[in-house]
Amino acid sequence: MHRIARGSAVLITLIAVGLGTPAAALAVAERSPEPERGPEPQVAVIGTGGTIAGVSKSRVSFQSYESGQLPVSRLVEDLRPEVNRLADVTTRQFGNKDSNDYSLPEYRRLTTAVDDALRTNDAVVVTTGTDTMEEFAYWLDLTVRSDKPVVLTGALRPWTVIGSDGPANLYNAIRLAASGRTTCFGTVVMLNDQIQAAREVRKADALRLNAFTSGSSGELGVVDQDRIRIDRAPARVQQCGKPGWKTPFDLDRIARRPLPRVEIAYSYQGAGPEAVKAFADAGAAGVVTAGTGAGGLSPAMTEARDDAVKNGVLFASASRTGSGAVYDPHVRGVVGAQDLTPQKARILLTLSLARTHNEDRVQHWFTTLGTEQFVAPRR
Repeated sequence: MHRIARGSAVLITLIAVGLGTPAAALAVAERSPEPERGPEPQVAVIGTGGTIAGVSKSRVSFQSYESGQLPVSRLVEDLRPEVNRLADVTTRQFGNKDSNDYSLPEYRRLTTAVDDALRTNDAVVVTTGTDTMEEFAYWLDLTVRSDKPVVLTGALRPWTVIGSDGPANLYNAIRLAASGRTTCFGTVVMLNDQIQAAREVRKADALRLNAFTSGSSGELGVVDQDRIRIDRAPARVQQCGKPGWKTPFDLDRIARRPLPRVEIAYSYQGAGPEAVKAFADAGAAGVVTAGTGAGGLSPAMTEARDDAVKNGVLFASASRTGSGAVYDPHVRGVVGAQDLTPQKARILLTLSLARTHNEDRVQHWFTTLGTEQFVAPRR
């Protein structure tokens, strides 16, 4: 059955009952009030720069461009009027540079900006560069206090080239945020129509549009034009509406002193001790080792690690493979990073050391927050 537009239905009815000419009836129909609509979702888009805000040298310079050139207000304006049908969208320019150029103090300020926006909006979209998007996302996932939707998006091609993925990614991110479908999911990433959880998502290709993956965990769902399909959810949704949903990393309760320094040391066949020793000597409070297989290190790196532990450095053992878990190795001064990538283990270890130097407590956070799992309800 075909649907008849409301105005057309009124016109047909007025003509049918003899209320004047078609022209007169049309005038009455045009004055008829539209059905009341509910309040539109309010979505704040916070811009931080990146490729999505990039300007190319030509319309076909897919990899030759300057990132972080266009204001986020311009990006959203280019999506009007279509985006107006999704939400009441406002913008804020947090920064406009390459994602590699942001520091942890700026990450702290971004968390504040997101939480502030969520006090008066239903959801937030953050546009950023893809190079460190997975770290941006995991940081926000661990620190934002609101359970309202937070969606990160970006692009692999600058806004000004033919076939840029930026406009579609931003439009779909706003659609996803406005839908409320990821409430209590924490932070998610929306790129290439795919919805991915902050904890698992990683950049796996330098140039392709399908650069992001969630490994063996798989994507959360997809945005197919006006349809949003959610196939799974992060385990933290089990705590939705409960105090336990929030992580221990409330930045308002973490002293305003500089965050502890945490570095990453990469292991390989015959790796020497120099990297670990240099980080420890430079004052690192923690070091993540990207080990072979399930966290293996060369003999020289192992010796350097053990010496650093004696001086109070805490280590997190991760795998360089990109998949699989490194469990608690039961070695003093070393916690297992579970299935976190080294770069995400660094984020979690940094926040953990900002709260405590208790090794058991840090290991607990890596086990629960780092690899939170669904728990079957008790009958």
